[in-house]
Amino acid sequence: MSDRWYSKAVVYCLDIDSFADSDGDGCGDIRGLIGRLDYLSRLGINCLWLNPIHPSPGKDDGYDVSDFYNVDPRFGTLGDFAELLHQAANRGIKVIIDLVVNHTSDQHPWFVSARSSPDSPYRDWYVWSETAPEDRKQGMVFPGEQDETWSYDRTAKLWYYHRFYKFQPDLNIENPEVRAEIKKICAFWLQLGVSGFRMDAVPFIIEKTEPGSPTAPMDFDFLSDLRQHVQWRKGDAVLLAEANVEPEKLVTYFGDEGGSSNRIHMLFDFMLNARLVLGLARQDTEPIIDALRDSPKLPDGGQWATFLRNHDEIDLSRLTAEQRKDVLDQFGPDESMQLYGRGIRRRLAPMLGNDRRRIELAYALQFSLRGTPVIRYGEEIGMGENLELEGRYAIRTPMQWNNLPNGGFSSADPKQVIRPVISGGEYGFETLNATLQRHDPKSLLSWFERMIRTLRETPEIGGGTCTHVDVPAPRGILVHRADADTGTMLFVHNLGTEDGVVDLSSLAAEADFPNDVLADQKYPEPGEFDKISVAGYGYRWIRMRRTA
Repeated sequence: MSDRWYSKAVVYCLDIDSFADSDGDGCGDIRGLIGRLDYLSRLGINCLWLNPIHPSPGKDDGYDVSDFYNVDPRFGTLGDFAELLHQAANRGIKVIIDLVVNHTSDQHPWFVSARSSPDSPYRDWYVWSETAPEDRKQGMVFPGEQDETWSYDRTAKLWYYHRFYKFQPDLNIENPEVRAEIKKICAFWLQLGVSGFRMDAVPFIIEKTEPGSPTAPMDFDFLSDLRQHVQWRKGDAVLLAEANVEPEKLVTYFGDEGGSSNRIHMLFDFMLNARLVLGLARQDTEPIIDALRDSPKLPDGGQWATFLRNHDEIDLSRLTAEQRKDVLDQFGPDESMQLYGRGIRRRLAPMLGNDRRRIELAYALQFSLRGTPVIRYGEEIGMGENLELEGRYAIRTPMQWNNLPNGGFSSADPKQVIRPVISGGEYGFETLNATLQRHDPKSLLSWFERMIRTLRETPEIGGGTCTHVDVPAPRGILVHRADADTGTMLFVHNLGTEDGVVDLSSLAAEADFPNDVLADQKYPEPGEFDKISVAGYGYRWIRMRRTA
């Protein structure tokens, strides 16, 4: 991969503790992950995104960090992590890690010191108020699990700010020492060999919080400063940000008003994600067409990261009440499947009724849209969820490798495993695992490998333009194209159950030896493009032309 490698990447997201256990203690570890790198390489992954790896009390699945300069001892040592980076690089896989610097754990030495004395050098590293702020019952990220965003600390005799849980006090981004420390953390891990960071909760990192002011101003200059620092330390390092904000504000995260791409390299496309799910629920292309049409133009070098399922719930908060109801009726009808009144805590396969056609269609569509595709571990074999687990843990069950005890994830006693491996039924490890699918050339895993190989031959997707082809078509059929200096790709996806035909003869003159490079079945040659057929839940990736 060359410069702007992220535009050609396929990102695979995993929790180390849920992926592979090498020492039989019931918790996944770095050595276990190293042992599965060949699996990821064969799948076609070239970027690994690791959820929090740092020491933590574990009250929020590692997002409550107590030491930014080390690896959680459950996972191994810094030496193990350095070996992971080396072995991943040998296979052409870059590694990015979560950068969780909006807050720390309340057990972090910085906060322990800060609350202990007004003379502590760390007192101003956090956000305090002498009185109870009027807005302390506003802005909760986890409604139903949070009561407030300001809590009283009896030791400090002050109120402290926490956008998330009360055990996660927010760092004070206005303090130059905090900014310097964040840059130092980045430099440390870049020096060790990571290729960048997935930045958690970016809008909250840069908000200049003041007691009694629920609409804090944003300090975007810090993002420019951090981008410059990161790239001076490692020229091709990337910042991938989580910023679920209004569409009109998105471009500001990529660069300044002058149009420069001098802040974040990549943003998760939450708006497209919600519209994709809505389109799948309604079997209607209009929400997806709207999302493509409404996408702001990005500065040169800016890139979207697309996803269907990530490590959290599917966030439907930016849909209308009617749209949200349609999605929930289809994909999360039971209250146990929903979370925070805004999302779905399920994996995609069970959401789609484990219908192989729909699963293929959904991922073929995601991977064909502009941007860099991100896939959650286990999606490539169609894993299910465990709704008996709390909150987001429902989709954080151990990876199912084979039909040995614990699905081959761990040799520990099942009672000692970090979370129960899904067992029994159509999603149980006994019948659904990577090894069984490895031996089946028609399995979902084999399909993912083939699809990702095809993606490698279509650089127009990651690096070109993405345009809806506006021609008369049945409600469920989406036609779009990707153009770059390497050529043109045409994509036809059918979100509906009925077979359909679309007239694309207006594009025929552009074709040069057109052919299907990926399709759900064998279709007639495109010919004059006047009768492009596609089956219900079908898809076609058509190479229109290729330049030298």
